[in-house]
Amino acid sequence: MIDQSTTRPTIYFDHAATTPCDPRVVEAMLPHFTDVFGNPGSRNHSFGWAAERAIDTARRQVADLLGADRKEIIFTSGATESNNLAIKGAAAMYQKAPAGSPSRGHIISCIIEHKAVLDPCQRLEKEGFDATFLHPGADGVITADMVQSAMRDDTILVTLMWANNEIGVINEIPDIGALCHDRGVVFHTDATQWVGKMPVNVKTDNIDLLSLSGHKIYGPKGVGALYVRRRRPRVRLVALQEGGGQERGYRSGTLNVTGIVGLGKACELFMNEMDDERERLYGLRKKLEATITSRLDNVQINGHPDKRLPHLTNISFGFVEGESLMMATKEIAMSSGSACTSASLEPSYVLKGLGIGDDLAHSSLRMSLGRWTTPEEVDYAADAIVEAVVKLRALSPLYDMYKEGIDITKIEWAAH
Repeated sequence: MIDQSTTRPTIYFDHAATTPCDPRVVEAMLPHFTDVFGNPGSRNHSFGWAAERAIDTARRQVADLLGADRKEIIFTSGATESNNLAIKGAAAMYQKAPAGSPSRGHIISCIIEHKAVLDPCQRLEKEGFDATFLHPGADGVITADMVQSAMRDDTILVTLMWANNEIGVINEIPDIGALCHDRGVVFHTDATQWVGKMPVNVKTDNIDLLSLSGHKIYGPKGVGALYVRRRRPRVRLVALQEGGGQERGYRSGTLNVTGIVGLGKACELFMNEMDDERERLYGLRKKLEATITSRLDNVQINGHPDKRLPHLTNISFGFVEGESLMMATKEIAMSSGSACTSASLEPSYVLKGLGIGDDLAHSSLRMSLGRWTTPEEVDYAADAIVEAVVKLRALSPLYDMYKEGIDITKIEWAAH
């Protein structure tokens, strides 16, 4: 067996992918593995009652973080399930015509959404719904004006992420939500990357449906939640799975009590610590970006310069291949701008959606800082990345030509 303690990176800069469980979350969960093990659906004895009380507490904790009522929180297995329930459930509930009709209704989303939103929308297209996928500008931001221009008389649902998972760019969610309410359109946001980093009030932010995931906020994997507005307007969904009628009938199945307790505790911690953590991470992110950009030429921070999450940055390094750069900095856990498929190594569709060319998209790194990231780690990582880029560029003839002032885009390469 491989000793993972010797192969694990020493610095973790991939908190947008997942976060470690906070020890305080683990402590809250532990009794529910052994002592408080009842099924919350068992209403005729104390074991079930204790589990039900734990669920009620967690529901309140999640609701408090979102500015919601606890009855508006539906527990799921994670944001992917929440997105599917919100998008497919709302489409089925508010469709304009039955299956088999020329158009069952119109949905608006965006080409740089997470696949957990894009794939359900594309599935609905196959089932007779029309979908418009908005194209952001070079800054990656989707505005209310863009949504308004795409709206039609038969628009039934708008689904847009609050903050992008690859570039951290923040969309105009409250304004888009207000527009949807004015037009009587259901509005869903995938807030997986937003919740816990920035403040939320689903009422004043004009949100009807909101998805979140536990493992992005220092809670356990395999648990998430969907906020479903109950009034002004009341939003209803068609359930995707049926059975025991748990979670107001929206999500049947025995509840994951242990995971839900952890999710609730993670949300409670953010209620008390989010403001300080946000400021600290913003300072570290700016320090990381400033160090790298001041010591290297031909680097580009992707996305809007200001409308970005405090802890996440996506940087492209000209004349360097992203996978090579990651191999040269294996002691740092990061994400590259390429996505492995069965056939090829494709550049990130998010970066391509911003109009970034293949070369820069392939040369990008996503770095996302977290609760236990230290200034010393930021300094070390910045130094290691700069050193690696300098070494890799020393091996690049194209970089030599660039330094000599040659316009590489105008070179006509001979075919063989």
